[in-house]
Amino acid sequence: MRHSTIRQLEVFEAIARLNSFTRAAEELFLTQPTVSMQIKKLTDDIGLPLFEQIGKKIYLTDAGKELYQTCQSIFEHFSRFEMIVSDMKGLKSGKLRLAVVTTAKYFTPRLLGMFCQKYSGIDVALKVTNRERVLERLTNNQDDLYILGQVPEGIDAVAEIFLDNQLVVLAAADHPLVNHKNISIDRICDELFIMREPGSGTRMATERFFSERNKKLKVRMELGSNEAIKQAIVGHLGIAVISSHTLALDAPMGQLAVLDVEGFPIERHWYFAYPSGKKLSIVAQTFLDYLRQAHHSLGDLSCRHAITGHCPLLINGTGIKSGG
Repeated sequence: MRHSTIRQLEVFEAIARLNSFTRAAEELFLTQPTVSMQIKKLTDDIGLPLFEQIGKKIYLTDAGKELYQTCQSIFEHFSRFEMIVSDMKGLKSGKLRLAVVTTAKYFTPRLLGMFCQKYSGIDVALKVTNRERVLERLTNNQDDLYILGQVPEGIDAVAEIFLDNQLVVLAAADHPLVNHKNISIDRICDELFIMREPGSGTRMATERFFSERNKKLKVRMELGSNEAIKQAIVGHLGIAVISSHTLALDAPMGQLAVLDVEGFPIERHWYFAYPSGKKLSIVAQTFLDYLRQAHHSLGDLSCRHAITGHCPLLINGTGIKSGG
């Protein structure tokens, strides 16, 4: 192992993470023969196979799994050292890795934009996915920080509120209930609902709200994204409970409206989280401190025109990767 180079470890780490020699070569701007040669040298130094191939898939051997964990630790120490040196020079630079639940994509890029303007030397990798996958990444400590709509349960993690999150009842702008005031729970339960997939934080909060009132919703369909739900509402397939943050940007106007329903909005919060005992990097700690001031930076994220029935549809992607 003492004869192994950092480059060989970088090649190995990329293959293990991507499960592909080809994709690792592309990421590292190397030819595939070069990647294979580096792994052969590393394997010879260790004296044990690091990968095994079954069909077209490659898997880590036990030795490979141990080396992968070692690589992650080594590169984490290097990254921390670079950040410390930059901090000593009065600079903030390095990489910030975030994983956020799908609905958080409506405000996280704005937060990151302002953060990166302030600290131009920081590169950001943002993973947007569903709650189940975010919790899996949190459990495996794959990122620096995580943003969720409720406290992660059953996971040893630190979680703290940094922003309010209101859930509202959304309908098509020409829905018969749009101009009604203080619509009763009984009346709204007569409507057909469009719900997020099981496991969604929004869905869990919605079901808990109606369950506490001994009410059962008429669920017409389940959809896996807020964009799809809003399109379905415009198509008069039903109404939905959705985060007001999904209404924050402008697109086609006048197609959606927030209903005035008894007990709404449901007051919830956004949390940042990270594994208990995790030593945050300087960059991650800087961003965490920045999140604590997020409500000052962003102000009111909800759609200001929602009550008058002029809320927009918003179509966004599901993943962002940006440089500082």
